[in-house]
Amino acid sequence: MTLVPAAISMRVARSALLAQKNSPGLLFGAGVVGMVGSTVLACRATLKMDEVLNEAKGKMMTAKTLQHDDYSSADRQRDLALIRFQTSVKIVRLYAPAVIVGGASLAALTKSHSILTQRNAALTAAYTALDKGFREYRARVIAKYGEEEDRNLRYGTREIAQVDPETNEKKMVTRVAPGEPSIYARFFDPTSTSWSKEPEYNLFFLQSKQNYANDLLRSRGHVFLNEIYDELGLPRSKAGAAVGWLLTRDGSTDNHIDFGVFSGRTQAARDFVNGFEGAILLDFNVDGLIWDQIEKAIEEH
Repeated sequence: MTLVPAAISMRVARSALLAQKNSPGLLFGAGVVGMVGSTVLACRATLKMDEVLNEAKGKMMTAKTLQHDDYSSADRQRDLALIRFQTSVKIVRLYAPAVIVGGASLAALTKSHSILTQRNAALTAAYTALDKGFREYRARVIAKYGEEEDRNLRYGTREIAQVDPETNEKKMVTRVAPGEPSIYARFFDPTSTSWSKEPEYNLFFLQSKQNYANDLLRSRGHVFLNEIYDELGLPRSKAGAAVGWLLTRDGSTDNHIDFGVFSGRTQAARDFVNGFEGAILLDFNVDGLIWDQIEKAIEEH
């Protein structure tokens, strides 16, 4: 018997949590419906306005033209003021439902926006802390084991046997494990709309796009990752709409966009341009979340 109240309270609590989770959408929907309802009520009130105004006009005309010995000028002014007051009350009553519904709808829309703003701020803070922790962790790994081991751990690389087409010699090479390598990195391969069968063209294309991206960063002050994906013919990502590169004066960012291909011309890049490798991993050096820092960067420049 004691389990029944607990089960009921748990269900109620979960329902309340679900409602709280979906509250921005619910409030926004209620606000939109309320604004439509408010407009309808205002239109209905306007249709009744002529009747109220005509009635008031008739009473005003009677008060102004009434002649009687016991009806003084003070009585006339008092009646005119009373008619105006009664008419105002009737107009307020006509439009009160529309105003109340409209006000409640506006409050619902405002609350929905406020909740979403607070949640976005919380998510931004959480991501910033997570990104900072991950960068510090990578820095410690690089300091202790080197950049190569950091790359192996980050992308889950593996060694495979590859035969050199010129010498027919078998050698072990390091390759990134199948699947998405990371949240930002992408493979530039035949799935890209900008891919070419000529290896030299692909490398030239990537170099020109990297130069263009840096020119855009220097001229505009910021570049989003999704913009780079678009230039390379790669699919966008949700993270790419918020992360990217920022040009800063204090040196807190790299102030440079790197696709992770041309620095030192890695073995993977050489295999790619020689036609031994049908894809190359683009490891973008994003600065992290920049959406909340653009205003600061604008003020600095």
